[in-house]
Amino acid sequence: MVKLTAAATKSIPRIIIFALTLVYGFAGLFFRDPWKNEDAIGFGGMWTLFRGDTLDWIVPHLAGRDISLGAPLPYWMGATLIELFAPWIGAANAARLYSAVCFFSAALAIWYATYLLGRRREVQPMALAVGGQPDLKSYGMTLADGALLIFLACIGLAQRAHETTPMMAQLMGISIVLYGTVRGLDKPWQGGLWTGLGVTIVALSSNVAFSVIVIVSTIIAVIASNARLRYRWTITSTFFGIVGILIWPALWYLADLTPEWRHVAQEGWRNTPAMRDFPSLESLEFLSVNFWAYAWPVWPLAIISLAHWGRIKEAGAWRAPHLCIPFSLFIGCFIYVLFRSQANEHDLIILIPSLSIIAAFSLPILKRSFISFIDWFAMFSFTIIALAIWIIWLAKITGFPEPIADNVARYLPGFEGQFNVLAFVVALVITGVWIAIVRWRTSRAPKEIWRCLIISASGTTLMWVLLMTLWLPTINYAKTYRYVSARLVQAMPDSTECIDTSNLGYAQLASFDYFTKLTLRDDPSCPLLLIHSQSEATAYARLNNKKLTLLWEDRRASDRDERLRLYEVVPE
Repeated sequence: MVKLTAAATKSIPRIIIFALTLVYGFAGLFFRDPWKNEDAIGFGGMWTLFRGDTLDWIVPHLAGRDISLGAPLPYWMGATLIELFAPWIGAANAARLYSAVCFFSAALAIWYATYLLGRRREVQPMALAVGGQPDLKSYGMTLADGALLIFLACIGLAQRAHETTPMMAQLMGISIVLYGTVRGLDKPWQGGLWTGLGVTIVALSSNVAFSVIVIVSTIIAVIASNARLRYRWTITSTFFGIVGILIWPALWYLADLTPEWRHVAQEGWRNTPAMRDFPSLESLEFLSVNFWAYAWPVWPLAIISLAHWGRIKEAGAWRAPHLCIPFSLFIGCFIYVLFRSQANEHDLIILIPSLSIIAAFSLPILKRSFISFIDWFAMFSFTIIALAIWIIWLAKITGFPEPIADNVARYLPGFEGQFNVLAFVVALVITGVWIAIVRWRTSRAPKEIWRCLIISASGTTLMWVLLMTLWLPTINYAKTYRYVSARLVQAMPDSTECIDTSNLGYAQLASFDYFTKLTLRDDPSCPLLLIHSQSEATAYARLNNKKLTLLWEDRRASDRDERLRLYEVVPE
């Protein structure tokens, strides 16, 4: 049990937390191109659906490549948003609204799940002899605000939460499963509906293995919890989950897919992304190195929470819903990442919702020394980062300091920095807000238990907004294929039937398909070959008994390893 006064659980003003979430969620979604790698691949699938026919919608794939991109929900959502909003904001910007929908849905689900758990009797502070302890609603809202701030403060979410990847739908699905399971504790019909919806989203945005793991983890949480969920939740969640999962297979038969395309869809659902039958050493190594920085400050707060609430002497402490439900889902997601053939940063995003909820329950018991450490570490780190962003931007615009300007020019040859008044004003405003928040936090000693998170959450928002205003043209120039695509079009022969892209990467194919109007497909009979490896081109010519004549060679300015080559293919 913890001791708290009502003053310590005063919630954050709604306008502040809404503004912080909206600014963070929308920053970086607009005024840029699809970025290499996963962002371009996700958008490429959505773009193909938008321009395609029924087959493209049932089995999402890239134009000219008959290999499934996996479960269809992210591509359905993105293509629909392109259809609705592309005439006003452009196709790429419209597709990224998908990321916003997923991010805000996840944030809302995390907030409400924590709020419901925070109102439960087993987590309430002890009653004070003279009164003045927080009421159920205030305590729940404060913990929910803390969970949302922890979610926003997570360092690794910044870029990954603004890309058009299937993992954003998985983030939304996991968060909704958590909310639905918690909601089912007091409203079983409603909770079952939300849980079934979450399972459906997970199943239609990931592979079969992850869907099974999420279902099993939820069942384990329900069985292990000392707050039994009623049969009405079980019936409702099972019914809606089964119906949702069967939507995609049903479409295969309703559209009368050929056996070949049905196999492509099944293979994509089974092994996209690639899985192993045993834990992957590569994934374990990746987690051991990258998880700690990616999930800061979520993981230390979660450990403190588990250590405190798990050692409470009351019977069944670990079976309490606020530990049992999110921890079971976290373990399931962690196991899934371990079984990935080669995990990357995008996979880690599914670990954060459960950890954020667990971490929120550490706030009432944090020691002042740890609060000060988090505050000063965040204040120092993000201030240094902000200064670096401003100084490098100044160098790009004015040429001073000269060494920094020279380094930028060396890394991005051909890039010319231009002063953007709107970007400058937004960056200036967000920097001023940061200074005001730091001054507020250091000039007084607030009692609210969320006080140690406002600096961290504001710092990640500051960092991301500055990058997406002052540095956006630079980052976009480094990560887009727009300029090299334009040069490819200029180098094309006058009459071209098609270009063979069999040996081109997914991100490159998706980008060239969007930025050019060329006919690209994986077809060895095409008279031209576009490839990014000279050794692969030599092997291709030898294997197919063809002679290759180099027509064009180029690369993105920021990529010193990539060499794109266009060959004319002539039979020997």
